[in-house]
Amino acid sequence: MSKKRIAIFGSTGSIGTQALDVIKANPELFSAEILTAQSNDQLLIKQALLFNPNVVVIGDEKKYGIVKEALARTDIKVFAGEKALAEAALMDCYDMMLAAIVGYAGLKPTLNAIELGKPIALANKETLVVAGDIVMQKAAEKRIPIIPVDSEHSAIFQCLVGETRNKIDKIVLTASGGPFLGKKPNFLVNVKKDHALQHPNWSMGAKITIDSATLMNKGLEMIEAKWLFNLAPHQVQVVIHPQSIIHSMVQFEDGSLKAQMGLPDMKLPIQYALAFPQRIANDFPRYDFKKPNTLTFEEPDIKTFRNLSLATDAMYKGGNVPCVLNAANEIAVYAFLRNRIGFLDMTEIVEQSMAKIAFIEKPTLQEYFETDAETRDFAASLVHM
Repeated sequence: MSKKRIAIFGSTGSIGTQALDVIKANPELFSAEILTAQSNDQLLIKQALLFNPNVVVIGDEKKYGIVKEALARTDIKVFAGEKALAEAALMDCYDMMLAAIVGYAGLKPTLNAIELGKPIALANKETLVVAGDIVMQKAAEKRIPIIPVDSEHSAIFQCLVGETRNKIDKIVLTASGGPFLGKKPNFLVNVKKDHALQHPNWSMGAKITIDSATLMNKGLEMIEAKWLFNLAPHQVQVVIHPQSIIHSMVQFEDGSLKAQMGLPDMKLPIQYALAFPQRIANDFPRYDFKKPNTLTFEEPDIKTFRNLSLATDAMYKGGNVPCVLNAANEIAVYAFLRNRIGFLDMTEIVEQSMAKIAFIEKPTLQEYFETDAETRDFAASLVHM
């Protein structure tokens, strides 16, 4: 395997920092060529000094001077701003993009990397939720592989290796159920952010952790899976699996189920995506069958966790509805994390936005951008009420 130059878009987040751990452990296989962050200038500087990339981008333009000065004695090129973030993806100095920017902000850089003909290790599910039809079509036209990093989609991807000629009956996405599994609305109405940020199995960033607590994360993953694996909505199922050992499953038309298992550790799917099609040795903890868990499964409670139901509706309706779902949810989570709204209010904001924003059956990329902006304005107006 020749050395692969990686562009990490979102290097200071949970996925980005773990990806750098993988690169650090395998210096003969990988190098970090581009590092980007939105506002965490201090960690970005630290990463840049350690990994010596070609380019760094800080999204917050007010912090450009700090980063530029800190890296003045290096040969690292420093840029700032949203436009620079998208343009960095068009620099032909890397072999693979790790798309790890959280939320809608990851869409433009990912599309630019595809346009440049670069394989994508995709950790940003919102890119496919917002504009999955356009992203997958462009990737197909350019013959660019999109290798999923999310543990569930990585599991399905791994289960499908060698199965290209075999028809999928359905895929089963597993969900831990989050910190409030089994709770009812009379409990959830009083939930504060500190409680919601305590995920039982996974260590993730704040946005994804809140999405996991509301089950919106699983809803977004359903829509992502539909596009990634070219499925009809009825072929995507969610099951609660509190132990998070089976990361997802594929059922084929003969009834056989294939599952991918392992301890809940994001470094494994990150490493798999970066090294694909090879597997490389590591010292990650292993699941021990001498001390087996009882692995359990149950149906999700969509009456209590209505975000999963709203996401399912969005997946079936298609068009710009998933884009509305995502934009409203990003505003709602942002407001909840700042103690502006309650836990259950997040679902209300998403539902009202889906009812308000006009439906477009086959949006252009520009119409996706306009839908996103309109939804954010409307959802923000609900927060102020």
